[in-house]
Amino acid sequence: MVVKALRLGLGYIIVFFSFLTRPKKTKRSDEQQMEVDQQAASLSLYQFYACPFCVKVRRSLRRLNMPVVTVNAQQQENREALMHGGGRVKVPCLKIVENGEEKWLYESKEIISYLEKRCA
Repeated sequence: MVVKALRLGLGYIIVFFSFLTRPKKTKRSDEQQMEVDQQAASLSLYQFYACPFCVKVRRSLRRLNMPVVTVNAQQQENREALMHGGGRVKVPCLKIVENGEEKWLYESKEIISYLEKRCA
């Protein structure tokens, strides 16, 4: 219980410092931004608010100026959707819907790499 409280407390400290040092958004032309917005519409980020790896992905989303929907995986129905769709409850997890198929991408580095390629 003490470890859980410590982990949660540290998570909120990370969130606070992340807010203070958040990156600037990439500036694009209106047409380019509309294209990025359309690509982001097929993405959902399952995350825990105070998870350091989720903070890392959210910072990248801000830097890339990519408005991806975030889903709180601590809520029971979202947790079940993550387990059913992705096969495990692990965050961050990016749900990608393309051509009617779902793909679940775990690991913050892989998610960021995917997002950077998609925005390029």
